[in-house]
Amino acid sequence: MDQAEQHDVTDGRTLVAGVDSSTQSTKIVVCDAETGQVVRTARAQHPDGTEVHPDRWWEAYERACGDGILDGVAAIAVGGQQHGMVTLDEDDTVVRDALLWNDTRSAGAARDLTTELGGVSAWVDAVGLVPVASFTVTKLRWLAEHEPDQAARVTRVVLPHDWLTGRILQRGNGFERWSTDRGDASGTGYWSAADGDYRLDLLDRAFGRTLEVPEVLSPAQAAGRTADGLLVAAGTGDNMGAALGLTLHPGDVVVSLGTSGTVFTPHGSAIRDETGAIAGFADATGHHLPLMCTLNAARVLAAAASMLGVDLAELDRLALQAIPGAGGLTLLPYLDGERTPDLPEATGTLSGLTRTNATPENLARAAVEGMLCNLVAGVDALRDHDVEVGRILLIGGAAASRAVREIAPGLFRAPVVVPAPAEYVGVGAARQAAWALSGEVDPPTWALAIDSEYAVPSSDEQAHADVVARYQQLVSRTHGV
Repeated sequence: MDQAEQHDVTDGRTLVAGVDSSTQSTKIVVCDAETGQVVRTARAQHPDGTEVHPDRWWEAYERACGDGILDGVAAIAVGGQQHGMVTLDEDDTVVRDALLWNDTRSAGAARDLTTELGGVSAWVDAVGLVPVASFTVTKLRWLAEHEPDQAARVTRVVLPHDWLTGRILQRGNGFERWSTDRGDASGTGYWSAADGDYRLDLLDRAFGRTLEVPEVLSPAQAAGRTADGLLVAAGTGDNMGAALGLTLHPGDVVVSLGTSGTVFTPHGSAIRDETGAIAGFADATGHHLPLMCTLNAARVLAAAASMLGVDLAELDRLALQAIPGAGGLTLLPYLDGERTPDLPEATGTLSGLTRTNATPENLARAAVEGMLCNLVAGVDALRDHDVEVGRILLIGGAAASRAVREIAPGLFRAPVVVPAPAEYVGVGAARQAAWALSGEVDPPTWALAIDSEYAVPSSDEQAHADVVARYQQLVSRTHGV
């Protein structure tokens, strides 16, 4: 259901808005430009699926804009789901439904492109990441190979946030050119965060011919203004938006447990990771955002609850009644295939089941531990690159789980902080809009509200280490990675 909520009066304040156009919905967050206080929010759903016509995003945006949500707003920015392929013809008409980040049909194209360029090392050297089905470059190869008639109509390719930014300007009579930002561009597979430039040779290799690409704006640069004066900032990818909304500092590692799972942290330089676990993304501030992403996160808990015939609150209660390690039960949670490790056709595995440990409590605990261990691998990959892990910031839908909060510190081997619930992608986009509006060198300082904190447990340290080790052994035994 579409929703709108107003938190406060707005007299005398400069207001900015952030749009989170995600896989599932469009969220609009209106904030005080100086303090970051959220004053209004709205939401409208997107259709389900791994491909969708971009018009559905615009329709959701218009529904969310109802009830005057943007009244008095001086600037706006869009944070969009990364990697999605939006193809346009010479008249800027959408050629086909956009393939989203979670569409895995281009897995074969990813393997082919990796081989053609000379392997993993060549791709990491070129653009700081290893092609997987999520990245735009692989989707373009799939389109060229499987839908040649459609491919022949394509003149330019943009990302979801680029398209929605452009559409806002087009409807507001302020459109000049297609644009993007460093953060979102770094997830295409044909823009290098280390070099700060497109690798059009890789785009040509994928698609077979040259396509037009959007201009990459600087972090605080405006994409344009509408005829009525609304400043439209550069926008960014959703993960970069969340990082900006959380006002991260060195040592802050975000673990986001939404539809997908992500691990990311601000960093001063590009990371080169030949394992493919860490993508060397740019962020929305001019620096870098090394990131690991999985396909399976909060939905693992929903699936376990369904198996047990309970709701999520009862799953929590059951999980906390079991001891660390779930009596030897281990869940490999690749329920929708997996992105990291790159196993798009994998399925889940429940290992170590005996008559003794076959209890609802142990299954619930194994689901929580398995979901978290999938992300522990990302945190440990950052540690392998000497990235500081001072604390874990736990966000996303599954961060509301008491079992997740209490189990996480032991598995991650770091204190866990749970920020107050908020639409951090939207807040980050709003912060970017405030930055572009201000003309200042740095983004405005907005405070982060903390909901709760959890320390690393002194007891059960070995038990938690054993959980992670057993999980890693199962990954290796089952999939050889």
